[in-house]
Amino acid sequence: MARELSPKDIDVLKKVAPECAGLECAGSKAPYKSILPPLSNHYAKSEDDFKSRISALNGDDLEYLLSLIRTGEESLGCVPPHYMTIFLELISERMGKENAEEIMTIYMKWHEC
Repeated sequence: MARELSPKDIDVLKKVAPECAGLECAGSKAPYKSILPPLSNHYAKSEDDFKSRISALNGDDLEYLLSLIRTGEESLGCVPPHYMTIFLELISERMGKENAEEIMTIYMKWHEC
């Protein structure tokens, strides 16, 4: 579901990608509508870099992100599988295996890229 990033979304994006100067895709010039796709596709330079960035989120940030995923507001469609695995491991460690399994189900249902 396309959306406009809220101030909270922007805060979370800036936490994981502090170098993010604008809120649009450099290639398409389309505005960002989610947090994880730009992080995984434009800012993270490697799996280790992605893990380091996503690990910077605190429990409240992760819970917020999970709530957006559950409602369909946060797109997972263009998050590469190897980055999604890292995100799911973090969720499992910090938020429990059940939450990770739920998000994996959502990812598999809507994966489009």
